[in-house]
Amino acid sequence: MASSSHVPPKMAVIGLGSMGYGMAVSLRRKGFDVGAYDVRPEVAARFAAEHGGQAAASAREAVKGADIVVVVVVNADQTEQVLFGADGVAEAMTKGAAIMSCATMAPERARALAASAEAKGLLFIDSPISGGAQRAAEGALTVLASGAPAAMAKVEPALAAMAANIYRLGDEPGIGASFKMVNQLLAGVHIAAASEALVFAKRLGLDIAKVYEVITASAGNSWMFENRMPHVLDGDYAPRSAVEIFTKDLGIINDMSRSQKFPTPIASSALQMFLMTAAAGMAKDDDSSVARLYAQVTGVELPAKKN
Repeated sequence: MASSSHVPPKMAVIGLGSMGYGMAVSLRRKGFDVGAYDVRPEVAARFAAEHGGQAAASAREAVKGADIVVVVVVNADQTEQVLFGADGVAEAMTKGAAIMSCATMAPERARALAASAEAKGLLFIDSPISGGAQRAAEGALTVLASGAPAAMAKVEPALAAMAANIYRLGDEPGIGASFKMVNQLLAGVHIAAASEALVFAKRLGLDIAKVYEVITASAGNSWMFENRMPHVLDGDYAPRSAVEIFTKDLGIINDMSRSQKFPTPIASSALQMFLMTAAAGMAKDDDSSVARLYAQVTGVELPAKKN
């Protein structure tokens, strides 16, 4: 092991979006030495200035000497490019170092990435995350981790710094990814259902702020209704999590369900709502924009953004 109980492992975080930035901050708060890289140099520079980490000029520079590399990018293709592309970091990593792959992806992609990493003498944890930007910043994420025991042992200190809930789901990469897709099925369906319900309430002439108050205290509530519908009430669709995330994730679920010959009609309906929202020009807006799609189709007027 490169680290001891007294010296935290050296970390690299590749991808400083809303989740990755918070994870890097949480690691610094716990005393880790963190090298950070993002395609937007100013974001890495801000992290270094405000939190004392190192802003790397390239991903390869960030991972030099790192015991654990946390890859927090959008999808499997970006993860593969970061690790094994033309300027992939795997070649610059120390043998025996561990990769934490945090993007949501199909299980077979996680297994393929793990095999490529292991062929280069690197450890690999399939570790999709859930919880949102605020919990990332608080070090309170949920991590759905699977991988070989040696890899899991290596990343334990980092997991403890970044997550409140750590689920160790098995020794094989791909198990964590499968768990995450079950979560994403429910998350996407709940956002679509919450949007449908709130705009339906508006069509019925109800005070939707009062509807929110009542539903969040009633059996029809969901975490997504409670978390996302305030964006609709405020007319604020700045992306905390974008529509295109769910066109991707529900699309993966559609592919998985077809390969498993398992029907997912509710998830498929939700996918169509996200696809229509994206097609209407809202792909990069907050995923609560499904409510705006319902409003456009039905002629219902939702609250305008408050200044």
